[in-house]
Amino acid sequence: MMNIQSLSVSERILLAEQLWDSVRTRSDEVKIPAELVELLDERLADVESDGDLGDNWEMVKKRISEK
Repeated sequence: MMNIQSLSVSERILLAEQLWDSVRTRSDEVKIPAELVELLDERLADVESDGDLGDNWEMVKKRISEK
């Protein structure tokens, strides 16, 4: 077994990227519960119906830095 802690930070980042890519390319194998799909569809419909997409990143960052 690989001792991940023995890897440098750069090596661990590369390993995480490779792991993510291996999962992302097989995302069709991930089963999403029907309840979650329904909830996400409802939230998307809410956003589309009210037209408010929220604040852009610059506004959010400003608000956070002011705290």
